[in-house]
Amino acid sequence: MTTSTTDILLWVVFPYVCLAVFVLGHVWRYRYDKFGWTTRSSQLYESRLLRWASPLFHFGILAVFLGHVMGLGIPKAWTRAVGMTDEIYHFLAISIGAVAGISTVVGMALLIYRRRTVGPVFSATTRMDKFMYLVLATVIFTGMWNTIAGSILNLGGHYDYRDGVSVWFRGIFRFDIRPELMADAPIGFQLHALAAFFLFALWPFTRLVHVFSVPLGYMWRPYVVYRSRPDRLGSRASRPGWERSERRPERTGRR
Repeated sequence: MTTSTTDILLWVVFPYVCLAVFVLGHVWRYRYDKFGWTTRSSQLYESRLLRWASPLFHFGILAVFLGHVMGLGIPKAWTRAVGMTDEIYHFLAISIGAVAGISTVVGMALLIYRRRTVGPVFSATTRMDKFMYLVLATVIFTGMWNTIAGSILNLGGHYDYRDGVSVWFRGIFRFDIRPELMADAPIGFQLHALAAFFLFALWPFTRLVHVFSVPLGYMWRPYVVYRSRPDRLGSRASRPGWERSERRPERTGRR
């Protein structure tokens, strides 16, 4: 099969450009915008919705990420070698992936609803936040569509992404990229891949950088010793001869 110039641009040049921006953008952000390296928490403004939305979204997206690591990073021959048949693999991928995807969608919907309806949270939302939510929603919904339409409803015929998309994805990091595999993939997988790599390029310039701020150092940090302040007026110890007198002064006056 011949590879067109468009296929080279979409499935070779674009992924490498996005990954380069992802790496260099984080280096630049860390060097010149350390104070902006934060999620800009809005918990003080509203906590009732956040108490449900944040765990649903974060645990859901973590499960989705681990599923992609297994689906894209582990070859089919490896799962077969440990005794996992293709039927078992697809059952686990669909069942666990559906639960993780639904949790992510519900959590993100609650987060967006909270940002739109809570005044102080909406005022603290930047244009980049809105654009980031749009791209992230595109990635999530195209991924859910591929799972529902391709694996559950079987629309457009059966397509095994582990023989196409996964091989192409692993080839990016081995510098053995095969753009013809993505050119033959269904449009849903193509849109999902393009949106995901665009999100990687956008990542360093959004609040998503807080993913790399896990406080692992707290596990080895020494204990903080708290001491109670002594009962005195100032923060310094009183000098000898200047102790505070507890005796009340005598009143003077005419009898």
